[in-house]
Amino acid sequence: MPIATYCLVALDCPDPRALAGFYQAVLGGEIRNDSDDWYVLHTPDGTRIAFQRAPDHSPPDWPRGDRGSQQAHLDLDVTDIGRAQEEVLALGASPLDLDDRGGERGFRVYADPAGHPFCLCVK
Repeated sequence: MPIATYCLVALDCPDPRALAGFYQAVLGGEIRNDSDDWYVLHTPDGTRIAFQRAPDHSPPDWPRGDRGSQQAHLDLDVTDIGRAQEEVLALGASPLDLDDRGGERGFRVYADPAGHPFCLCVK
C-alpha cells in the first residue's frame, strides 16, 4: 500500500501567472489561481503543475551547476520535435542543449521563461 498519492509539481518563479500561461500554451488545459502568488495548471490528462511566486528566484545554471543543481526539470513527450521546438521557442523558451548529435538522443533541453530546464522528448 502506498504512503501517498501524487498531487502536483510546484515551480518557484518570479511571475506565476506568466509561467502558468507559458505551460498552458505548451500543454493545454485550464489555469486556476488561489492568489496572485499561486497558479495551478490542470492539464487535459489530469496532471497538475503549480507555479508559486518567489521574488528572489534564481534559475539553475544548467548544465554547469555553478549556482547549485538543476533543482528539477520536466520531460514533455512530443511526436514532432522540430515543430514542437519552433513553438516553444516562439512562446519564450530558450535553447540549452539542442542535441548536436543529429537526433541520436531523442530529446532536447530548453529553459522556460523563468529559467527552469525542461526537455522535449520524442514519443
